[in-house]
Amino acid sequence: MKDEPLENSIITLHSRGWSIRRLAPEFGISRGRVRRIIEKNMRNRTAEPTVKNPQGEKPSKLTPYKEAIQELLEKYKDTPVTNQRVLEMIKAKGYEGGMTILSIYLSEVRGKKLPDPITCVETLAGQRGSHDWSEYYLELTRCGKKEKVTFFSFILHYSRRQYICVVEDKSQSTLIKCLVDTFIYFDGVPKEIKSDNQKACVDAWEQGRPIFNKKYLEFASHYRFRPLAIHPGKPRENLKIERPFYYLQTNFLNGRTFKDTNDIKEQLALWLEQYNDCRKHRTLGRSPLEAYQEELPYLQALPTNHYDTSHLEHRIVNNESCITWMGYYYQVPAAYLYETCPVRVSDGQITVYSPEGKEIAHYPLAEKGRKDRYIGRTNTSGKQVQLQSKEVIGRLLVLGPVMEEYINEVKKHKGVNYLHHLRGVLSLKVNYHIEDILIAVRRALKYKVYESGSIESFLRVNAQKKNEVKLLPKTNQDER
Repeated sequence: MKDEPLENSIITLHSRGWSIRRLAPEFGISRGRVRRIIEKNMRNRTAEPTVKNPQGEKPSKLTPYKEAIQELLEKYKDTPVTNQRVLEMIKAKGYEGGMTILSIYLSEVRGKKLPDPITCVETLAGQRGSHDWSEYYLELTRCGKKEKVTFFSFILHYSRRQYICVVEDKSQSTLIKCLVDTFIYFDGVPKEIKSDNQKACVDAWEQGRPIFNKKYLEFASHYRFRPLAIHPGKPRENLKIERPFYYLQTNFLNGRTFKDTNDIKEQLALWLEQYNDCRKHRTLGRSPLEAYQEELPYLQALPTNHYDTSHLEHRIVNNESCITWMGYYYQVPAAYLYETCPVRVSDGQITVYSPEGKEIAHYPLAEKGRKDRYIGRTNTSGKQVQLQSKEVIGRLLVLGPVMEEYINEVKKHKGVNYLHHLRGVLSLKVNYHIEDILIAVRRALKYKVYESGSIESFLRVNAQKKNEVKLLPKTNQDER
């Protein structure tokens, strides 16, 4: 048996000059044993270190097949062979191991980086929440076909309580309205809110930092939360919102039928209240509702006035005395014909204001699929509203100084029909930008063309209508 104290004494005395002949009688052992102890020590001190398998460890089942695997990888370089195919081919040669050790070995051979381990960061009560969208194609029994349904979800990180709703789109106005509804639902606001890099929140990334959208920052300041965003290409940073979508898919959407989107909303509200809030959460060991009751005092209080989520645009009143919105025509008083009026849309209502800011019309938004495209129209005779000459001239003069010269020339050359042409030019405001109309008018004066139809034809060929991509190409200075 190995005698560590004896070997230590022999080695230390030999290093101080004792000979083998002297050491043997000193310790009562043979000179051969003394020599073996000394030589073994010398080998251990000078030899290269070697790695040995732990005692009792079995050799890998994959070892005999590594050469065959290398041949497969060399053979299928252009179209790399999958791990599954490698497994099938080496099993045909007698491999009895599993996929795990094969995948690890192939990752090392191919130089693939193994994924980072998932770390779930827990935050303090009231500290953080996350939001995201998810889309599913669901069978709706009322229409008998699959339709895309978009869900918005928000989760409180501490309590895991969720707010989920069905939305029509993923625009910024929809996001802000959903967040306001979320804060009301939770009766408070977390100190931080994390999102992905959707354009509604983040404009770009610069030097490793997100540049948040101006309106989204304004909204965040109103509710006093700090906006956060996940780093591009790292969706695992937002797992607390991604994983609940999987739960929504496998629990709420699984084994249920829906008539239409309204039916989805009704069933979703019940599911959130009766099941999702009350289930025992695997990580928490209690229900999200119980944890929320603990978190509620740490949420920030709601402001007295909520953020204005209405959508504001400017629209021109057309020759039927209507403004258009989403393909429907909303009647306004005839006095505002061809005027540019502010339009506010909020909570299913549309409000039209005069250029001075006075409310002139208010209607519920038209329901989708409505056959009558006109809302609030009382003039059923089919006659178009006509402005008087004084009103037409006054509104044209506002467009620019060149219009006064054009009006005088039209009066001189068109006689009693001058008002028809002036009305035609004014009506161009509905479809064309004022800058483009003025270019066309300058050109008409240069070439002595006073018909409104000629100006419209020029715009139709050379300009783009409102909401189209291209603008009027640059024109030579003499045409301006």
